[in-house]
Amino acid sequence: MGNVKERRRGATTISSKNQITIPAAELRAAGLEAGERLVARADGPGRVVLEREEDVVSEFAGALSGVYADRELDSLRDEWD
Repeated sequence: MGNVKERRRGATTISSKNQITIPAAELRAAGLEAGERLVARADGPGRVVLEREEDVVSEFAGALSGVYADRELDSLRDEWD
């Protein structure tokens, strides 16, 4: 087996392509999973905060359920023609 670099637990390095690997334990502790979209923002010198990107469509999808009677929207759309 090759040489294993010793690192402080939870520490990572920025690559030449400005990429980092986030330790799996930290992702689990934050409730994040592979494939989730994140937003990065600077929070002062030496500090970057990653937050889960909010899906606005899924947040509001179905919010108006029950507001219109059955077929009411169809009749309103028919007025456009």
